[in-house]
Amino acid sequence: MPDDPAVPVDEPFALGIDGSPEVKAPSGASSTRPTKTTTRVLGEWVAVVAIALLGAFIIRTFLFQTFYIPSGSMEPTLQIGDRIIVSKLSYKIHGVGRGNIVVFHAPPRETTACADPAIKDLVKRVIGLPGETISSRGNVVLINGKPLNQPWFAPVPLGQPIPTQKIPANSFFVMGDNRTESCDSRDWGPVPKGNIIGHVIFRVWPISRIGIP
Repeated sequence: MPDDPAVPVDEPFALGIDGSPEVKAPSGASSTRPTKTTTRVLGEWVAVVAIALLGAFIIRTFLFQTFYIPSGSMEPTLQIGDRIIVSKLSYKIHGVGRGNIVVFHAPPRETTACADPAIKDLVKRVIGLPGETISSRGNVVLINGKPLNQPWFAPVPLGQPIPTQKIPANSFFVMGDNRTESCDSRDWGPVPKGNIIGHVIFRVWPISRIGIP
């Protein structure tokens, strides 16, 4: 069963500065406006580019990052080719919530369970929280022995059952929405909070499906 990798996107962007031509004084009049030398213009461009790169670095490192979805284990919520924005700041402000869609670094056991060492980051939905006992009965997910209300999508086949287990402290049980085609915590266990990159907050592509997933 495939994982749903989340592939970071580094897209080019452009910034502009005022490039209007120099205004020359009429013949015989003294010019009071200094001309821009090549060195000065070059220095301004270097400063603009440096500021833009620094801003992009700060945004990507601490605030937001864009990923695209190359596989189908989160269908129908996230489809192949979708581009999503992930907030890296969310979980510094509040805790990880059940039902949140998160991007996280693949745990070490993932490469053994799903046999794809090229996968670095994954996207799944949080189903179980720290300290809870999770299991399943038929197509029903059980939390502490009680059926879990899952309003995120219509009922779907569970596929591989969930082995009864207590979720460790500071860890989360995650699953793909396409349950029968998802390699997830059923295969490689709960995800430590330290592995979580951020919360998926918006789908920016395709245009026809822009919105909160």
